[in-house]
Amino acid sequence: MLEEKAKMLLSFLQDEKYRPMRIKELAVFFGVPKKKRGEFHQVIDDLLKKGYIQIDAHGLVGLPKEMVMQGTFMATSRGFGFVRTEDEDKDDIFIPERYCSNAFHGDIVQVQITKEGNGRRREEGRILKVLERKTTRLVGTFTKNKNVTFVVPDQEKITRDIYIAKGDTLGAVDGHKVVVELKNYGDEDKSPEGIVIQILGHINDPGVDILSIIKGYGLPEEFPEDVMKETAGIPYEVSPKEMAGRVDLRHLDTVTIDGEDAKDLDDAITLQVTEDGLYELGVHIADVSHYVTENSALDKEALNRGTSVYLVDRVIPMIPHKLSNGICSLNAGVDRLALSCLITYDEHGKIKRHRICESVIQVTERMNYSDVRDILVYEKEETCTKRKRPANGTSH
Repeated sequence: MLEEKAKMLLSFLQDEKYRPMRIKELAVFFGVPKKKRGEFHQVIDDLLKKGYIQIDAHGLVGLPKEMVMQGTFMATSRGFGFVRTEDEDKDDIFIPERYCSNAFHGDIVQVQITKEGNGRRREEGRILKVLERKTTRLVGTFTKNKNVTFVVPDQEKITRDIYIAKGDTLGAVDGHKVVVELKNYGDEDKSPEGIVIQILGHINDPGVDILSIIKGYGLPEEFPEDVMKETAGIPYEVSPKEMAGRVDLRHLDTVTIDGEDAKDLDDAITLQVTEDGLYELGVHIADVSHYVTENSALDKEALNRGTSVYLVDRVIPMIPHKLSNGICSLNAGVDRLALSCLITYDEHGKIKRHRICESVIQVTERMNYSDVRDILVYEKEETCTKRKRPANGTSH
């Protein structure tokens, strides 16, 4: 009974609308009769001893300010977790499993320190409340156990199964991979509850594993309409007007080195002997910024995606294929805009000078890692004859 009252009192104190009150005022607020005030004081004393509350010089009851902070909850597959605060110099706060409340991995939480740390041990804490939810949907395996249906999340850091009511299954059967939208996050005594919003297929169906990864990480499968409209206006070939004012490096012997299946070739190299007997290495990067201008729909979508994602059977590109595999890919035999860094070395590999410029290049040959290995390691003649080495040892 006292434990239940302690939970109610703490919950009240944690409410953002709470303003500090005296013990007598709290007793009146909770409707505690005078003959029960002794029990109420016992609850207060217990919370004080555990460090969950404090009473200031004016007799006002509240949470210890220095012991309550905000951070990101990082769950583990073993049930316990950590809270990382915005203070980069502060160690993560250890949260035992019994004090994780109903927080999910990535949630922004309010945490209270329950044990101070020392040189050998982290601070320990308990989650008081979840301030912001980061997980609203998840992917998992639909499971039926007798008359109870639930989803086991793919994400190992979500250690609680999601209860699915009979009317919320979307017809899923045992073994289906599904996408679940969370209805509530449960509590200490109740499982989280969700609704099946998409069936991806059976766990043994080909391709379902990859689709589960895409859905589980929220990877975008298509580009928004405004991005595709901008992309439609981008040419397939480099025009003379676009080349104007750039350094023309198309006369250089230029190669790309990528995997055999790569389609977005974004860097190339050149190596030549200069008139003064030095070596000039050119590193050329596809000039994507010429086509993806700042604050455009393309730019904002690329920023949102962050990177291209390479899966076993597909690539989810950061920018549309028309750019990544086309005008922004350094394909052999076609003109391309690039940003080039030309670095001049002496025979000992010491940098003598360098320059950076906007350029036009044309890749002479697309090479792959196997070709390069054949040249550098095995010195296969049939591969070596494709390229002329500037001088002995320079390819190493």
